Amino acid sequence: MEQLNLLSEKFSSLAWGIPLIVLLIGGGLYLLLISRFLPFRFFGHAIQVLRGLYDDPNDPGEISHFKALTTALSSTIGMGNIAGVALAISVGGPGAMFWMWISAIVGMSTKFFTSTLAIMYRGKDSNGDLQGGPMYFIREGLVKNWKFLAIMFSVFGMLGALPVVNVNQLKQAINDIILIPNGVEVSTSTNLIIAGVLVIITSIVILGGLKRISNIASKLVPSMVILYFILVLIILALNYTEVPKYFLMIFTDAFEANSLDTESHKDVIGGVLGALILLGIKRGAFSNEAGIGTAPMAHGAAKTNEPVREGLVAMLGPVIDTLIVCTLTAMAILVTGVWETTSGNGVTLTASAFQDAMPGYGQYLLMICVFIFSISSLFSYAYYGTKCMSFLIGADKKHYYNYIYILSIVLAATVPFNTVINFIDGIFAFMAIPTMLATILLAPRVVKEIKAYRTRLKNT
Repeated sequence: MEQLNLLSEKFSSLAWGIPLIVLLIGGGLYLLLISRFLPFRFFGHAIQVLRGLYDDPNDPGEISHFKALTTALSSTIGMGNIAGVALAISVGGPGAMFWMWISAIVGMSTKFFTSTLAIMYRGKDSNGDLQGGPMYFIREGLVKNWKFLAIMFSVFGMLGALPVVNVNQLKQAINDIILIPNGVEVSTSTNLIIAGVLVIITSIVILGGLKRISNIASKLVPSMVILYFILVLIILALNYTEVPKYFLMIFTDAFEANSLDTESHKDVIGGVLGALILLGIKRGAFSNEAGIGTAPMAHGAAKTNEPVREGLVAMLGPVIDTLIVCTLTAMAILVTGVWETTSGNGVTLTASAFQDAMPGYGQYLLMICVFIFSISSLFSYAYYGTKCMSFLIGADKKHYYNYIYILSIVLAATVPFNTVINFIDGIFAFMAIPTMLATILLAPRVVKEIKAYRTRLKNT
């Protein structure tokens, strides 16, 4: 198991080099500039679209703007917000959150472009059904010489959609919060039982297809965000004297990197500060997936004939996911002080914060959120994986992915957290390469579509 962990760590380090950072952040800034900061200027209009003011049931697609966003959020609002943030702070301290914010702000522009393209260049699968996502806008929008990027995205997309982090951390939460405190001895067989229950629940939902997934996500996502929001506000209220101090520390520590383990990051290009920036961007990408390419697969199924509208809805994802939910998690961990007093990371660290603020019941309330977050993510990722397999070998064979998916649930329950997070980090990096390259190449066409949409909007 130690060898597997070292291998996954090297894989992640190799994938997350300087070229990828330039592609993700530099590419995102380029998109933001050529759109003249449209995601921020049209924020109010995006809310109107999300509320359904422009919905037309006769438009092509499968689901509404709202359901497309909640389906995408059900995969991004999950363990990235609870375990990912906790891992970032346990390794990099408060300053890591600042670079997650930067990743999210730039990611708003990236999500706008990728999801607009997902509607502009929807293609048909082997069954003749309309589909969206990076592999389709690469195939439909670029010349045939670039098709290898679509294949690359789909291959890594099948791996990136495996729910290994969510399952691993849900298993850890059940063990740490429910089983161990009540005297239950945790073993491999216990973890396999947890995996078995998750397999049954997931199978019932994913076999129902996108409409069942989107219906469940549209009910679970808003309620889980509200519940989590209320719980963290209670923690912040109980520790209100610490809030200003740690909120300020997010900014100051972002450039000083006082809390980063300098020994383990001394060989990183850019020094300690470079390591902290890399950590924040990596965790930000894991949290909101901007530039990775999964969300456009959900947004590409939206009922609309206006690509820009879905792009505007998609850009709200990083706002909700990282700027709000991840910040709440970070502040809960920081103000309770558990990041300095406990050795845990991932969901265990977040659970410590809830238990510290609300002894006796705090961690159980978190368990409710963790369960809902994880389950909803399991549903959405299965949809992404089947779409990738459908593109590669045909829509009539996409159901085979469900067997791989279910097997990964069992494996994730028995593998260490560091192994699965490094594996997914590396896979996400290789998904981002084709997504960002194609998006940058097609960006001028999106800008042209923006101008056309603004003209149509003025004439209505």
